[in-house]
Amino acid sequence: MQNSAVVTINHLLKQFPVGGDYFTALKDVTLSFARGEFTGLVGPSGSGKTTLLNIIGGLDSPTEGTVDVLGKVLDNTSHGDRALLRRKHMGFIFQSYNLLPVYTVFENVELPLILNKVEEKEREKMVKEAVEWVGLTDKLNSRPAMLSGGECQRTAIARAIVHKPELILADEPTANLDAENSHHIMKIMTGLNRELSTSFIFATHDEKIMAYLRRIIHLDDGQISEDERIEHPQG
Repeated sequence: MQNSAVVTINHLLKQFPVGGDYFTALKDVTLSFARGEFTGLVGPSGSGKTTLLNIIGGLDSPTEGTVDVLGKVLDNTSHGDRALLRRKHMGFIFQSYNLLPVYTVFENVELPLILNKVEEKEREKMVKEAVEWVGLTDKLNSRPAMLSGGECQRTAIARAIVHKPELILADEPTANLDAENSHHIMKIMTGLNRELSTSFIFATHDEKIMAYLRRIIHLDDGQISEDERIEHPQG
């Protein structure tokens, strides 16, 4: 895996049935992402960025074309195999946090490790390390209702990175946060990207996120309009 792409997409088409017709969300998208990239899919609402992120994550399937993620051709894998790939090798961060309200920070972050059958002693060590990365060690026993929006999102990041995945997909992760928290979240993620060589792919139209990206892929009406490398990103 060291020198190969983590994601390779060829001639991707995605259509959704609408009435008796079809809506084309993505048209002839061909892309690849190298290991350790910090990339954003950028564009207005309806441009196809979330659809593309969901297909990369195996949460949706293409109508045509091929998608290879971490060496697996997703269109040739079963639902169970895609779920296993997500559980073991990927992390997800959403704008709505998706924390379990009755669980503490520790328990929310621990969940992926339980699903991956990590032993209890090792789980405790990994959770504490992930929570320390995001600066929430003093909130380990707090439930989401006791946390600020920024703390909830930091908990969600800790949960996404606790098993040190090769690929993290983030859909509008700062949409519910103020500027200060947004910058704090992005600094945490750029640090993790550097330390762990984890590949990050964002779907966003938030300029605060764009300032940190090293590559920006512009989507417009389901097609790539520009693919630019950023020489001096923030962070």
